[in-house]
Amino acid sequence: MEAILPRAQAMQAALIRTLKEFVECESPSDDAASVTRFVDLLASKAGDLATPRTFPGGRFGRNLLLTFNLPGPRRKQAGRILAVGHGDTVWPLGTLKTMPWRESDGRLWGPGVFDMKSGIAFFLTAMRIIRELDIPVSRQVALWVVSDEEVGSEASRPLTEKFARESSAVLVLEPGTGLQGKLKTARKGVGDYVVTVRGKAAHAGVDFSGGASAVVELARQIERIAGFTDLSKGLTVNPGVIAGGTRTNVIAAEARAEIDIRIARIRDYAPLHRRFQSLKPVDKRCSIEVSGGLNRPPMERTKGVAALYKTARILAAKYLSLQLDESSTGGGSDGNFTAGLGIPTLDGLGGVGEGAHAINESILVDRVADRTALLALLTSHLGQ
Repeated sequence: MEAILPRAQAMQAALIRTLKEFVECESPSDDAASVTRFVDLLASKAGDLATPRTFPGGRFGRNLLLTFNLPGPRRKQAGRILAVGHGDTVWPLGTLKTMPWRESDGRLWGPGVFDMKSGIAFFLTAMRIIRELDIPVSRQVALWVVSDEEVGSEASRPLTEKFARESSAVLVLEPGTGLQGKLKTARKGVGDYVVTVRGKAAHAGVDFSGGASAVVELARQIERIAGFTDLSKGLTVNPGVIAGGTRTNVIAAEARAEIDIRIARIRDYAPLHRRFQSLKPVDKRCSIEVSGGLNRPPMERTKGVAALYKTARILAAKYLSLQLDESSTGGGSDGNFTAGLGIPTLDGLGGVGEGAHAINESILVDRVADRTALLALLTSHLGQ
């Protein structure tokens, strides 16, 4: 185990070259061919290390499962160790023209470098370290890379949950929190609702009282909906988009609001859902339709999650001379799905940096080796 960090340091230059290729293979979620091209590149980079298998992604790119060929006999009944990542990014094709790959100021820059192609590159190198050092691993180790995480994991979720159920632990390769690279032991659940109000159109000058304004009714409902927020429970409700009406001289016949919800505890979801479903119009001439719900369950800090974090912290202190802190976040990942099934899940194991979905997206060069070594250490330990 003592040899893992020095080997990661020796392999850092090669890792960065691979990461450059990953970043320069642009892969926006809404371009299936581009995401599939990234999947093919990833599979080729792991060709001597793992057995690849791809799965359809519907209207999105293909998903990839890499099963690693590591030293040691496998225990037949042992659950696999599953690393989880995503190959899609939020950046449209052509972003490299304005955000090119570069190495400067102690950082690596480029679209997707932080969220989250660095995590994928780290894990590939970590598995190579295990094999080159001939460290026996008794459990199967696999990397699952989906094509649609940035747009809700609609197509990939059933497979993510299937593979998670077959696993004893899940390591999520999303970036760490802050420039300290804190691991993530809790994430809020994420959902959305659409509230549509239908009223009665009328001429605003000729027949004002004959109309029932959907816009006015929606305004009343938005104030009520915003009141569903309960910060003491970590529950937030944000009416983020509103639309309605056709012209200023027409009483609006329809209006709608799109609403983001975040919950820290799964037990708070059912009461919140009931509150949305029980919305009633103030103006009885209007009607209200509610659709939507929870997309990702919360990743709660269970005993299994806490135990994984404790293991990572001990390994980091012993072999990397590094203090690993933990964090919670309001954002979701595919780790929400795996943790929601009760599978011990540790998130935030990828790049250390900042700028997810922003023009300053970057990772710290001097945290590449220790992050890669941590993944090798964790996999080696959990694989016994």
